[in-house]
Amino acid sequence: MTNAKKIALMSTLVLLLAVTAIFNFVLAGTRTADASETGAEADYFSSFRTERSTTRSEEFVQLDSVLAVYEADSEEYKEAAALKQKMVEIMEDELVMETMIKSIGFSDAAVVIGSDSENVNVFINSAELNYDSALSIYNMLKNETGIPSGNIIIMPVYAES
Repeated sequence: MTNAKKIALMSTLVLLLAVTAIFNFVLAGTRTADASETGAEADYFSSFRTERSTTRSEEFVQLDSVLAVYEADSEEYKEAAALKQKMVEIMEDELVMETMIKSIGFSDAAVVIGSDSENVNVFINSAELNYDSALSIYNMLKNETGIPSGNIIIMPVYAES
């Protein structure tokens, strides 16, 4: 790859990142103004999902720009396409796990799967988490996903809904 192509790619990525940051700032300001007008407090799980979605959207934009620059048979293209597919699979797994946790009686949950590791962090909407509930969540996720023991971390986060 020539230096001119590298410079063009990096310039495009920086421009896309700047545009994304501006949109994020503008939209965040709009949401804050709307929330303060209604007097509503931001829900932990809603803000968590919004931030996660925004971050992933930025990552997808960057990967799409890499895919647009390189040819389909290049190593960079294959690597970007594989990373994008892995991100989609992680998003699907997180959604399934969150739904499974809600199905056993919790009002809300957020699951984060590490992209470079097999670690899973689970945040449960609960003032406290007893041993039986934590064990049922742990066993359900372990049986469903096959995640190794010790890689599932369950934390209660009390957020009034």
